[in-house]
Amino acid sequence: MTERSKPKIGVMGSSDSRSSYGESGVALSARQLGQAIAERGCVLITGATTGLPDLVSRSARDAGGMTIGISPAASHTEHVSEYLLPDDGAEVIIYTGFGLKGRNVINVRTCDVVLIVGGGIGTLNEFTIAFDEGKLVGVLEGSGGAADQINEIAMLSAKKERKSQLVFESDPCLLVDRCLALLKSLSSSTLQH
Repeated sequence: MTERSKPKIGVMGSSDSRSSYGESGVALSARQLGQAIAERGCVLITGATTGLPDLVSRSARDAGGMTIGISPAASHTEHVSEYLLPDDGAEVIIYTGFGLKGRNVINVRTCDVVLIVGGGIGTLNEFTIAFDEGKLVGVLEGSGGAADQINEIAMLSAKKERKSQLVFESDPCLLVDRCLALLKSLSSSTLQH
């Protein structure tokens, strides 16, 4: 990351849209997360999906932030018709044609910071990619699903040298702030070596 580039924060989480999040605590946290990312001048990366990432993206966009969705589909038509994903959740959608798992790799590799919010097996896949690749990972504690299991999962690989930095925080704004501070610290440390 250079001084002039905006930090890219990926939000990976539950795409479950079968039930409305409404004004639940998790939905409020997702909206606060999107707003915090935008207010700090970061670029938001999501999987161009439904559920919590969509709430974060819409909130970031409403707060004036740049939002990019990485689609598993090869085209707009496939994105909407086959994957049943929204085409208005992000300012820019990049169509990869790589399917869900391939899209997850691109999501993670594009980001400076990966934030985990709730989630299921897909989010867990994104976490393990980020963890294996030594990314800075922030976890929104109390958001349910995979997010609430990350610490235990990370401990399973305690014998392996850990390159990834993990930040756990229950407050969405503090999570963004702590991750950005650590990113800055890691970037300046890398520049000094």
